Amino acid sequence: MSATTNHTITLDPEKYDQEQIKLMEETLILLDNDDKAIGQGSKKDCHLIPPKGSKETRSPLHRAFSVFLFHPTTGKLLLQKRADEKITFPAMWTNTCCSHPLMQAGERDEEGQIGVRRAASRKLTHELGIPHTYPLDDFAYLTRIHYYAPSDEIWAEHEIDYILFLTLDPKLEPSPNEVSDIKWVSKEELDTFFADSTNAFTPWFKLIAQSFLYKWWDALLASRKSPEEALDAKVLIPQVEALKEEMAGIIRM
Repeated sequence: MSATTNHTITLDPEKYDQEQIKLMEETLILLDNDDKAIGQGSKKDCHLIPPKGSKETRSPLHRAFSVFLFHPTTGKLLLQKRADEKITFPAMWTNTCCSHPLMQAGERDEEGQIGVRRAASRKLTHELGIPHTYPLDDFAYLTRIHYYAPSDEIWAEHEIDYILFLTLDPKLEPSPNEVSDIKWVSKEELDTFFADSTNAFTPWFKLIAQSFLYKWWDALLASRKSPEEALDAKVLIPQVEALKEEMAGIIRM
């Protein structure tokens, strides 16, 4: 892997939160359009929109994940509101946890999405205080999406995003520097939440919700034989396997 990012800036500590500035130095995995790792770049540089006149028109493509955590009894989805301190997409509601595997031991590993799973577990603890008391196999991998979404005139997301479902009744201790609010919602409550114009949502969450979130949420809810039976996201894996033509590739959005 030899590719690197081509553009950078210095973050002004008077404008941005110090802790978030530090996190922007984490090293992410650069990708080609087929999800092949081709290099590395800082989180900061991977989210920068190239300046006008550059050969590139989008921020560098990198690997990411989005976790959708469902309560095993109620079937509700846990949402988080990104803290005001976040540099990209601050103060927006989104899925349970969304972040990036890093260029560090274990998170670069690709077989069985194990690196992504390790990163997802790490960030669930970092952002929401959820202890890692569950097997990594409890994450049900659904698919990957490739999308691009500007945050403002400086920052953008350009990711191949691994979609993970997880069923868990977690202990929650959100980090206030990462998360300003949390909310459990049913499908009907999420519809109402989306319809409220006072709420802002991250673009990847809206894309996933508009495309296939509800389909697989329905499948999860339909998997139990009685309301008393605990939901388990792993039951979706055979259904995903049966739809390889639709789910195994990268969904371009």
